[in-house]
Amino acid sequence: MKIFKKLYIVIVLLVLLCCKKAYNPDITATNYNFLVVEGLINTGTDSTFIRLSRTVLLDSKTTLKPESGATVTVESDANQVYNLLEKPSGTYSSAPLNLDNTRKYRVRIRTKGATYLSDFVEAKVSPQIDSLNYKVAETGLQIYSNTHDVTNKTRYYRWEYNETWQFNAKYFSGFKADGKAIVSRDMNTENIYNCWGNSISSSIVLGSSSKLINDVIYLNPITLVPSDSEKIGIKYSILVKQYALTKEAFEFWELLKKNTENLGSIFDAQPSQLTGNIHNISNAAEPVIGYISAGTFSQKRIYVTKDKLPNWRVTYPFSCSEPDTVYTVNPKTGTRDEDLLFQTKRLIPLGEILNESGSAVIGHTGAGSGCSDCTIRGTNKKPAFWQ
Repeated sequence: MKIFKKLYIVIVLLVLLCCKKAYNPDITATNYNFLVVEGLINTGTDSTFIRLSRTVLLDSKTTLKPESGATVTVESDANQVYNLLEKPSGTYSSAPLNLDNTRKYRVRIRTKGATYLSDFVEAKVSPQIDSLNYKVAETGLQIYSNTHDVTNKTRYYRWEYNETWQFNAKYFSGFKADGKAIVSRDMNTENIYNCWGNSISSSIVLGSSSKLINDVIYLNPITLVPSDSEKIGIKYSILVKQYALTKEAFEFWELLKKNTENLGSIFDAQPSQLTGNIHNISNAAEPVIGYISAGTFSQKRIYVTKDKLPNWRVTYPFSCSEPDTVYTVNPKTGTRDEDLLFQTKRLIPLGEILNESGSAVIGHTGAGSGCSDCTIRGTNKKPAFWQ
């Protein structure tokens, strides 16, 4: 019987595999131009930012369509009103408001065509992040966060993060083309070998202690840095921001996470209607994407250096061949190859090539910018916070 059962399972699997066919869903040609609202009413000593944009078609070349020219205000349940100013386009902000955390708050948005209003929400003050930890996993560097609330009132959390890392170009350039000749590079102001990269979180990171007796979050996963990532090739830093949420806000973010990240198979949660707390006051049926919360956030930063990690092999993001040999004057053709390749920026000069006696410079080695100029992927200005 066991053999027949195994054979039956194999046949079923083969049938399922053979029946697979590509699924090409129809993409709507109608842009509904729904309003998207992102932001937090910061009740503490940090600025408030509300970002407005409009939805775009899935196959559109434009991924961001800011909603400019709106009037955005923060209102309290005590009838206090605070104006936000637009800068840059689609981003509306204010200086620190220092609001009363015992009141409730909402956002009013007046666009050129409609007025939108969020529900009043209570202000949630985030407890401090106790610590950030990291562990070496098989696949890379796993970052964790720990926190707790002694009053047991928070329970629902969300985290965002900003990563910064130090990295080098593949090849060191000690020279530059100034339009006339190849001259030495001032390494204090023109260093293109050592840079810093930066990225912000794109995933939704949530945590809850609602099923625990005490409001404690321990080793909540924040992000995994792959073992071959350039981020951990020299020195890596992560700044984690922690937000306290209401139960309703947590459920919104949890549903958004399922809709955007967990649709890998038929066994995953299927897309659900995403209902936020912002409404068109003249047309309640119009979908508005987003959820406005109020409160404060806490943050903490850690650094991880290469010597604290295994000897992982970091993958350089460009395919770099050996540097080219470029003579000042091509001995075969008599043309000035350096003018052709360096002055036209097709290559960046790296080091000098000397004649057989070592008494004169007859050319330079060179490489493309992807392999010799780190500033095309980052900045050579050390961040002010960098240790």
